[in-house]
Amino acid sequence: MEDGAPHDAGDDSVPEQWAEHRRYLFAVAYRLLGTAADAEDAVQEAFTRLRAAPAGLSNPRAWLTTVTSRVCLDMLGSARARRETYAGTWLPEPLAGYDDTDLGDIAALRESVRTAVLLVLESLTPAERVAFVLHDVFGMDFDRVATVTGRTPQACRQLASRARRRVRAEAPPRAPVSAEEHRRVSEVFLRAAADGDLTELVALLDPGVVLRSDGGGAVPAARVDVHGRDRVMTLLSGLTRRYGGFLPSPVVLAGGPGFVLHLDGTVLGVVGIEMSGGRITVLDFVVNPAKLTGVRSWRS
Repeated sequence: MEDGAPHDAGDDSVPEQWAEHRRYLFAVAYRLLGTAADAEDAVQEAFTRLRAAPAGLSNPRAWLTTVTSRVCLDMLGSARARRETYAGTWLPEPLAGYDDTDLGDIAALRESVRTAVLLVLESLTPAERVAFVLHDVFGMDFDRVATVTGRTPQACRQLASRARRRVRAEAPPRAPVSAEEHRRVSEVFLRAAADGDLTELVALLDPGVVLRSDGGGAVPAARVDVHGRDRVMTLLSGLTRRYGGFLPSPVVLAGGPGFVLHLDGTVLGVVGIEMSGGRITVLDFVVNPAKLTGVRSWRS
């Protein structure tokens, strides 16, 4: 993510507002759009519009949040059209080493960046997604949500309720992975990469494990989700042979634990994991180069 504030010759308060509110606005925009680049664009646009706003706003954060959300709502329509023709599985952009849980309700913020939840949000209408994120995640009242969506508060309440039911049904909450579990999984991945022996890794996989991969049509990746331990292991064995010598390094992702895969200083991809009952239930491989810009400067 870029940290440079918008240049402005006419309003000396813009850099101060940028420093104070940018992280919060990005947190909102990322959950609404699912990619860091688009979220940054939305935040930049909101600050561009701030230059023309009336002087002496009583609540700049509220004003900026409303504008950012409206920009995102406009962007969601074209984003949905692009993703309908996306090559293979679309996964949200991984954010390595990112933590925004100081910005509000920790549980709501942490849960809302799980890949499973973001994928459900992708299936909602733009208005449902906006209503759910602004109300359920960031605590915005429905009168304010209505100013973003152009609907009545009652309609926004219904939009959020429908979205909430979908999220609860399709991406039920998971217990956070403990530091000890992450360490254990990390050691197994490291050993498997070092010697090519996947025996220990097999024991960690749930029988119904799902592997999803996003190459965006730019690099080879499975075009459909891979289900079941045997099929997942076959795919992982092939990847190990193809990219011999790669190293998986543990990293904290926005949605939980994971790994950065790198070879000779080049980031090949990011793997996010979900666990339940001590077993890996989901492996999400993001290898689309366009979604790795946020981790290219990462160092183990």
